[in-house]
Amino acid sequence: MAIDGIFEKAKILSEALPYIRRFSGKTFVIKYGGHAMVNQALKESFAGDVALLKFVGINPVIVHGGGPQIGENLKKMGIKSEFKNGLRVTDDQTMEVVEMVLAGKVNKEIVTHVNSMGGRAVGLSGIDGRMILAEKQYLEMDQGEELPPEIIDIGRVGKVVAINPEVIEALMREKFIPIIAPVGVGEQGEAYNINADTVAAEVAIALKAEKLILLTDIDGVKGKTGELIPSLQRDEADALIKSGVIIGGMLPKVKSCLRALEMGVGKAHIIDGRKDHALLLEIFTDSGVGTVMD
Repeated sequence: MAIDGIFEKAKILSEALPYIRRFSGKTFVIKYGGHAMVNQALKESFAGDVALLKFVGINPVIVHGGGPQIGENLKKMGIKSEFKNGLRVTDDQTMEVVEMVLAGKVNKEIVTHVNSMGGRAVGLSGIDGRMILAEKQYLEMDQGEELPPEIIDIGRVGKVVAINPEVIEALMREKFIPIIAPVGVGEQGEAYNINADTVAAEVAIALKAEKLILLTDIDGVKGKTGELIPSLQRDEADALIKSGVIIGGMLPKVKSCLRALEMGVGKAHIIDGRKDHALLLEIFTDSGVGTVMD
């Protein structure tokens, strides 16, 4: 390696030091999803970054998605996928596949990757210890100003009622890295499929986390002309939502971040998980690589 490259690496490490000192002992809740969960090199990169966070004294808690993997398995089993307003209609048969894929295959794969990098990861779903209490979510479809919204039953899709953080906290005390599948449990023990961004925000609130970090397939929050917004205040985010700049898949992510901030989480980040080591670059450099909200 050229001497200039060595000095550049030393500069990066030096830049990270104050952030490591500031965040040691703090909890970061990280939503892991999108392309970073599909590309093999990015899977290994993410696992290594998570292990590194733990080694420098930060407590990472991972909440993962798995929509593409669920869709792939449903297709293999001859079960048709149906979506309404971006939400997967989840009947009993589909819910069985969701649990199998999220709490089984995907969750254990992430655990294996993190452990292979020297971390001590443990896989959970929201059913374990009744960690994620949920209730049925109905979809409201706008029918215009003159009519009330249409209420649509989309099956075993749930919303978070409460987070019981005891299991997560017990694992953290023993220096484990919790890896959480976003499956909730209802009053009668029934399982619910829940949006991973929402679960990550609620877990961050329950743990009084320093940061909520959402990995996505886009650079971050973008302005009217498509430019990345590196830093965003809550009132600015509200204005962008009202003006129709923040729409589509970014809208629930930003709303999850706003709720977490309103309930006491220190900062929220939306970053592009397709970038190698995006997690470390966002946390440990002065410029970051995505959008930070506070």
